[in-house]
Amino acid sequence: MLSIDLNADLGEHPGTNLDEQIMPFLSSCNVACGGHIGDEGSVRQTILLAKQHSVAVGAHPSYPDLGNFGRIILTMQPDDLATSIKEQIHLVKRICEEEEVALHHIKPHGALYNRAAKDAFISELVLKVIEEVAPNTYWMGLAGSTSEEVARRHGYSFIAEGFADRQYEPDGSLRSRTLDGAVLQKTEVLKQVEELSVNNRVNAGGWLTLNVQSICLHSDTEGAVTLAKEIHEHLVNKGIQIAAV
Repeated sequence: MLSIDLNADLGEHPGTNLDEQIMPFLSSCNVACGGHIGDEGSVRQTILLAKQHSVAVGAHPSYPDLGNFGRIILTMQPDDLATSIKEQIHLVKRICEEEEVALHHIKPHGALYNRAAKDAFISELVLKVIEEVAPNTYWMGLAGSTSEEVARRHGYSFIAEGFADRQYEPDGSLRSRTLDGAVLQKTEVLKQVEELSVNNRVNAGGWLTLNVQSICLHSDTEGAVTLAKEIHEHLVNKGIQIAAV
């Protein structure tokens, strides 16, 4: 049986019940841990919700930039960036231990994720932090990227991720959110999820081969809860098991 992980970035919507609504359809989640949003209370709440639904927990560190939601590259000294990432992962790891939940993976957020996908230096920095702080976890990153190359070269366990709701460029990167068509609509989402899961490919102005193990649905995409439910049902109806790596 084919198997795919379905993940979402959570702990990003304080004052709403979005996480409660979307969690039942996921097999893993990425918990915002203070860099772009979130604090100890939201981290604990998200972890407990994941525990309730048997969803694998990952830390979701970013550039320390609350004002821009971690979506722009900050000019930082490497040591300062590494320290910030460590502190964010430590927060999730500590609360996981307190709540007796395994920390499953680390997935950078936003600009940090996208920069690591293209920049070997940043990927090496991220990997060094993960190996120091949470060495028994997976590193989740963009399929076919520099991040994956760095992880494979060092023999580190990597989860190759694709995206349900984002348009790809021909080089395998994600289209910038500042451009038209960056976020896909419902019918396009279901079609892209199926292509990624069954055929290991994505339409990027031509078919691009991508071997993905996990598919992300952004929780801030319009209608995310309905999309999560429909993606879950669509995959199950195709005979695909939804499970964490």
